[in-house]
Amino acid sequence: MIDRRAFLTSAAAFAAALPLSSARADDNPVPIVFVHGDGGLAATWQTTIWRFESNGYPRDRLFAISFTNPRARDDNDIPQPNRSSTGDELKELSAFVDDVRAKTGAEKVALVAESRGGNAVRNYIAHGGAAHVSHAVLGGTPNHGVFALPPFIVRALGGGGESEFNGWGRFLLGLNGGASETTPGVRFLTLRSDGNDLYAQPYGTYLGHPQIPTFVNADGPALKGATNIVLDHADHRETILSPLAFAETYAFIVGRAPARVAILPEGEVTLNGRVTGVVDRTATNLPVEDATVQVYATDPETGARRGEALVSRKTGAEGMWGPLKTDSATTLEFVVAAPGAPVTHTYRSPFPRSSSALDLRPEEAPPDAGAGAIIIMKRARGYFGAMRDVIILDGRRAADVPPGAPSVWKTKLVMPVFEDRPIVAEFNEERIVLRPWPAKDNAVAIAELTY
Repeated sequence: MIDRRAFLTSAAAFAAALPLSSARADDNPVPIVFVHGDGGLAATWQTTIWRFESNGYPRDRLFAISFTNPRARDDNDIPQPNRSSTGDELKELSAFVDDVRAKTGAEKVALVAESRGGNAVRNYIAHGGAAHVSHAVLGGTPNHGVFALPPFIVRALGGGGESEFNGWGRFLLGLNGGASETTPGVRFLTLRSDGNDLYAQPYGTYLGHPQIPTFVNADGPALKGATNIVLDHADHRETILSPLAFAETYAFIVGRAPARVAILPEGEVTLNGRVTGVVDRTATNLPVEDATVQVYATDPETGARRGEALVSRKTGAEGMWGPLKTDSATTLEFVVAAPGAPVTHTYRSPFPRSSSALDLRPEEAPPDAGAGAIIIMKRARGYFGAMRDVIILDGRRAADVPPGAPSVWKTKLVMPVFEDRPIVAEFNEERIVLRPWPAKDNAVAIAELTY
């Protein structure tokens, strides 16, 4: 049996020694549409897109959708404010693919999906989209459900019986019937974990029902008729957003190993995006008007601001906050003051490459009552594993990361009394230095990890 991790690492190392021009993607490669998961947005794909670009894939052939309401309904059949059904996402994805095909002149696109995004991809392909899709890559998609129980049992447990994540619900039963679970004419790849995916577990521990079998296991994301690959120790998001997942995705679409997995920095970096909102504690990708955005360069060792704001702008109807021109060595602080939300100070490590999809969401919840300051470290492209990762916030290992399969992507530090000093947030080899802000001023400080 081939050790896929060793093979890809060796192949990438060999290719990285070649000049970039000799390892470029094809001159007219298939456009790729990246489809985020539950609660996600286009910026989810930032590092994946950078890795494609670093291998010569043209920037104008890489697209990422932001669904208007990215959170799934509890029950697919029952309308729910600020949440979407499978039908809603089918309409938006269909229109998005049509637009990409019109812009590029391509007959077909490749679709790459994270988690719930794979439901939208499979639904699109099954309902007329197959003629326009060459490849479908699904990472961590619960293709046979997060659970597979009769709807009446799910309802008795307080859930939505016709949840799109129920393997016994109409939606997934409709996609999974037949000898093959894929659609002829489209090449399918599934990427899944060997047991670290919290949404592919035999018991409902991470669903609030630890004693109840889910009738799903680590093989749940695999599909009959697809190429199915297991990634060792990957958490739910890492099944598609990790460097190893990128290497598998690239090889599947392009037909050869990537020249490099590391991101190739640009000399000049341009960043832009929108401010998007949170309505009734539910994340949406709707633009926010009249939000004030300021961006500062910071000292990488102290988190202190270096000079005046690089950007200072109030958003219009489209929610755009930029553009910002910077370089690939500068650490940044983004300050977002949006109506009805805490003032959110987000600190980031340097951006190695440009991005036009850097959407900014203010923090959802107000600061804890009586706290001096709130500091949160977030990992948007993976989860924290207590026994797998180094997770240090202000000199201490994170105490709120539970053991078992990685299941949280935030860790929080509450300062009982505000102290104006550097706070170091470290995750494995990424390090961000930030400053706390007084909770009494309705402010929250975020260390947002890139990797």
